[in-house]
Amino acid sequence: MPIRHAILTFLTLLVASFAFAVPAQAERIKDMGQFQGLRANQLTGYGLVVGLAGTGDDSLDYSTLGMKGAMQRFGLTLPAGVNPALKNAAAVMITAELPPFAKPGQRLDVTVSAIGKAKSLRGGTLVLAPLYGADGQIYAMVQGNLVIGGLGVDAADGSKLTVNVPSSGRIAGGATVERAVDTGFAYGDQLIFNLHQFDATNAKSVTDAINTAMPGTATMLDGASISIRAAGAADTRMRLMSQIENLGVQRAEPPAKVIVNARTGTVVINGAVRVGTAAVSQGKLTVSIKESPTVVQPAPFSRGQTAVEQSSDVEVTEEYRPMMLVKPTASLSELVDAINRMGVPPGDLVAILEALSQAGALTAELVII
Repeated sequence: MPIRHAILTFLTLLVASFAFAVPAQAERIKDMGQFQGLRANQLTGYGLVVGLAGTGDDSLDYSTLGMKGAMQRFGLTLPAGVNPALKNAAAVMITAELPPFAKPGQRLDVTVSAIGKAKSLRGGTLVLAPLYGADGQIYAMVQGNLVIGGLGVDAADGSKLTVNVPSSGRIAGGATVERAVDTGFAYGDQLIFNLHQFDATNAKSVTDAINTAMPGTATMLDGASISIRAAGAADTRMRLMSQIENLGVQRAEPPAKVIVNARTGTVVINGAVRVGTAAVSQGKLTVSIKESPTVVQPAPFSRGQTAVEQSSDVEVTEEYRPMMLVKPTASLSELVDAINRMGVPPGDLVAILEALSQAGALTAELVII
């Protein structure tokens, strides 16, 4: 029994140590930023989609030149002055993203979009085309059959039906990487970790977490970047990165902000917003005008003329709404409850928040997008 009791005590302490290893509601460092240099690169290219069922570009010069170039690659030359009718072909732009550490031979998904008057790319096949990086070098080659999520139908009387966007599609694994991008990962004696957003408190928390696990390793460069000593081979550096990414950090409370979308009327308030003592009154004034014209007929056998006599009825209605007292340092839930009790629409809510900000009672940055 004493041995069994000792084992149970040990297991209890072991579980408790796991529970307290990471702070409550802690986030992994990998979710707060990324290491410098480990970024994706955008690739673009121009190509030609063939095999369309009469929904191509027809006489677009780009398609004509592209078709001539494709035919010349196979030793075919069109007679001078002859331009093919390309209802079954379309000129397209091709975009893809080259992830970090991508190696030659790996496959990439690509997006293909028409640049001319092609109505639909459904059923089309992309002819072999290169994909270029920002430096003008070819990093991948692409070809394949398109998958289109849209549908477009034209009727003889001119009516049209379009579902989604049939002039754009994707080719899953359609591109093959031909050249790797040197990230510079294996060079130097330090790694730089950049936070997604500038926050000095979060930068300090990340630095402290790294130094707790590996004393004297991390140094804050600014409120968004941390320098980490990382000498050694690529394997050692990658293991260090893996260890750092999975450390737990207590994220700081974000700055208080109220985001207002002026186009849609959407209002987003984060949990850090506080409101001081304020009294809010929101009224509703309605003006209605009713026109009741009357036709006036002249007396029989007179020289009078039929006329229209205007009759207007103007009515003004003002809905009474009592003043609402907002408690000092109200939390987000209390602020939402107070606004809901007032029953104000989004448009009036924006006006109330702007007035609270002008009165100095709203402890938040008001951002209108």
